[in-house]
Amino acid sequence: MTNTSNIVLFSLSGFSTTANYKITLFSLTLLCYCLIVVVNVSLILTIILDQNLHEPMYVFICSLCINGLYGSIGFYPKFVFDLLSKIQVISYEGCLLQAFVIYSNALIDYSILVLMAYDRYVAICRPLEYHSVMSVRRIAVLICLSWLVPLCCQAMVITLTSTLKLCGSKIDKLYCDNWSIVKLACGSTRANNIVGLIIIAFYCVHLLFILWSYVRLIISALKSREGKRKFTQTCVPHLFCLLNVTVALLFDIMYSRYGSASLPQSVKNFMGIQFLIIPPILNPIIYGLILTNIQKKIIYLCGMTGQRFKLRVKV
Repeated sequence: MTNTSNIVLFSLSGFSTTANYKITLFSLTLLCYCLIVVVNVSLILTIILDQNLHEPMYVFICSLCINGLYGSIGFYPKFVFDLLSKIQVISYEGCLLQAFVIYSNALIDYSILVLMAYDRYVAICRPLEYHSVMSVRRIAVLICLSWLVPLCCQAMVITLTSTLKLCGSKIDKLYCDNWSIVKLACGSTRANNIVGLIIIAFYCVHLLFILWSYVRLIISALKSREGKRKFTQTCVPHLFCLLNVTVALLFDIMYSRYGSASLPQSVKNFMGIQFLIIPPILNPIIYGLILTNIQKKIIYLCGMTGQRFKLRVKV
C-alpha cells in the first residue's frame, strides 16, 4: 500500500482529556479486555467441545465470538500502550491497519447477525426443510461469505483512502478510523464518499432483511405454542444482540460524520469507543445466559472444573 502523502505519523488527540485518569483508565481497560477474552473464549470452547452444540445457530454464535476477539485485538493493545505513553502517535501504515481491523469487525458482526436471522427464519417458518436448507456445506459457504465480503469491502475503502494526499496528521479520536483520515485529505474525496455510502446502503439492506425475517417469524410464531417457545428461546437473544450492535454503530457513524466540534472531548471519546466495548462483552453474555443448552453446558463445565480443583487440593 503506497503512501501518497508525506505523513509518517498521526497524533491521536482524543487522549488530551485522559492525562489525569491514566492509571484508572488503564486498570478499567485491562479489566474490560480480560473480560472480553474470557467470555468469548469460554463460549467458543463450550460450543467446540460439546457435540450437541454443533448446530447452525451455535456455529454462528461461535463465529460471532471469534469476530469479537478479532475486533478487540485491533483496539485494546494499542489503547493500553497509549495510556502508558507520554505521546500518543501511530504510524501511517498502522493507522490504516487499525481502521481496517476495527471496521471490518463491525461489518462482519452485522453479516453474522443476518445469517442468524435467516437461520431462525428457516427453523421456525420452514421447519421440515431446515436440515436440507441449512446443510453443513451451505453453512460453511455462508460463514466464509460473512467474513470475506466485509473484509473485501473494508479493503476497498482503505485502498481508496491510501491514495489520498493528506494535509494534516491530527486525528480527533482515541484510535484510527477511515473517516477521520479522509477528512485530512487536501483534494477531492468524492470517490471515498460514494464508496462509503454504497457500503452503508448495502448494510442497510442487511437490516431490512433482518426486519423482514422477523415480521415473518412473529407471524409464524403466533400460530402455535411451540412456535412461541422457539421464538422466545432463540430469537430474543438475537434481537438483543442486533439492537446492541445497531445502536453502537449508529452512535459511531453519527459521531464520525456529523459530530459537533462543541461536544466535550470526553463525550466524543465515549461515543467513539462504546461500539468496541459493549457488543463484544454483551453478545456472549446474552447468549450464555438466555440459551438453555449453552447455559447448562457452561454450568456443567464449571462444576467439573471445581470438582477437579478440589480433588487436587485434597491430594
